[in-house]
Amino acid sequence: MSLLRSAGVKPWAILLLPAVIVVAQEPAPVLAHARTPEGRAILLRLLFRKGLSVEGKALPRAFLTRGVEESGWVPFENLSPQGKRWALAALFPEDQWRQEEVRHRVGHPEVESVWTLAALFTGHGQNYDRLMAENPDLPEKLREGDVWRIPRSLLSADLGGPGRRPDRSQPEDDLDDEARVAAYRGMLSFGEDEQGKFAAYRIRKGEALYSSVVIRYTDRVDPKGVNELADLIAKRSGIADVRGIQPGQLVKIPVSFLADPFQSEGSSGLAEEREVRAEVRRTVRVEAGPKLKGVRIILDAGHGGVDPGARANGLWESDFVYDITMRVRRLLEQETDAQVSSTIRYPGLGFKSREAIRTPSHAAEILTSPPFAVDGESPSAVSVHLRWVLANDLFAAFQKTRGDVQKTLFLSFHADSLHPSARGSMIYVPGAALVPSTFSLGGAKTGRIVEARRSGRVAFTGKEKLQSEARSRQFSEALLTALQKDSIPVHANRPIRNVIHRGGGKWIPAVIRYSTGATKALIEVANLTNEEDAANLRDPDFRERYAAAVVNAIRAYYRK
Repeated sequence: MSLLRSAGVKPWAILLLPAVIVVAQEPAPVLAHARTPEGRAILLRLLFRKGLSVEGKALPRAFLTRGVEESGWVPFENLSPQGKRWALAALFPEDQWRQEEVRHRVGHPEVESVWTLAALFTGHGQNYDRLMAENPDLPEKLREGDVWRIPRSLLSADLGGPGRRPDRSQPEDDLDDEARVAAYRGMLSFGEDEQGKFAAYRIRKGEALYSSVVIRYTDRVDPKGVNELADLIAKRSGIADVRGIQPGQLVKIPVSFLADPFQSEGSSGLAEEREVRAEVRRTVRVEAGPKLKGVRIILDAGHGGVDPGARANGLWESDFVYDITMRVRRLLEQETDAQVSSTIRYPGLGFKSREAIRTPSHAAEILTSPPFAVDGESPSAVSVHLRWVLANDLFAAFQKTRGDVQKTLFLSFHADSLHPSARGSMIYVPGAALVPSTFSLGGAKTGRIVEARRSGRVAFTGKEKLQSEARSRQFSEALLTALQKDSIPVHANRPIRNVIHRGGGKWIPAVIRYSTGATKALIEVANLTNEEDAANLRDPDFRERYAAAVVNAIRAYYRK
């Protein structure tokens, strides 16, 4: 997400100049010529962050898994064990295959990565941290000539190893959000030493300092913040090497960095957390039935136009979340009686979805009166604010026609660029403590926008703020259930959050901070820096499944 959504900064003071969007240039693929055992010439291709593929036309049938066609580029995962072993030897001829380990010599550091090595040799990219732990003296950024040791215990079954998939699951993963947070809190003990107060946690088998401590207990998720805090906590705990942490290691987390649910007894943060949880339990669901009759839904796709949003792994946020949003819109219109609107439209595409997304869309407009072009001519934060202004204006019109205010839902879709250890969907709800009692969007910044004159000011009572977070948490639980039912990855540890910590500040995104919808959520569909998440987002079938899960969640939420 963009820092322009920060509540602590006046984002409209930051100008986004007109520019042509340029997708970051990826390194050229590595091509290798080889011969099959029968002597046929064949080509192999290693793509940056996308893996290895082999020219299929000359491949022996024995090199392919059953049902795979001998045409085009065959992905590494579609090769048989014999084919995989041959392909790796052909691509990396200087590697040494020994009885107990493989010694891999880095020859293409601009294309290879620890994740790529883990995916090719161990069968799963998420083994990258275990691979780093086996090579503590080597930097994570690969250098030409470095030799990485891959022990047999990490090799995939196809390459003669035990083939263990990384197991990052824990018993609390099956709990609902409140019970899960309570379980995590129960794993902490509090103490004080010469450096001050801390919460103590003992690392469990399969856990890492980044994900199981920093991301879980401190609300930090961005790469820079996670890495910096991990280093600080390691130093505070007397840990010399974060890669070599063993189960049972005592970790000391300075109390000042703890998220509200994990603060010590008597703290205001913990009191606010408990007040919200109590409100969630008191709040009765609103009934609308499976057809969602009488429900008013506003859908928002983040970024767009000159602002592509987060970028990583050859993807950019805007077009991909727009596609999911349009699929949600289509399903709602086809299968329900809900009244549905969008805040943003891509003029060249309309409200259609796409199978293939190849380049960023250059034009987008917020559907105000008149439409507001996201073209860089105005401060970019204006388009961010106009989304909630437009939504609030539509909700107000709904109420004037005797619509039930409790049946209003605002959803904003995004994709983030987090620490690569984070995977799956995360949902942000409006934390009651961070929602202002009043806010007014200055007219000088919105020009002739009709909706801004009518709905540019908001006011919330303390009860309304509390109720808003409670209802939004209830919806988020329904969404997590729907995603998990369809085997769509969900962020581990704490997938529902009510605050963003980044750049030394904390806030909640403006689109949900100022929304008057009874229920609202900002959905981070995926983490673009995680290669598995990125691969999912490229897949139109995944985007359709995700949209269907969102619609199922909405149906479930509006049932008592």
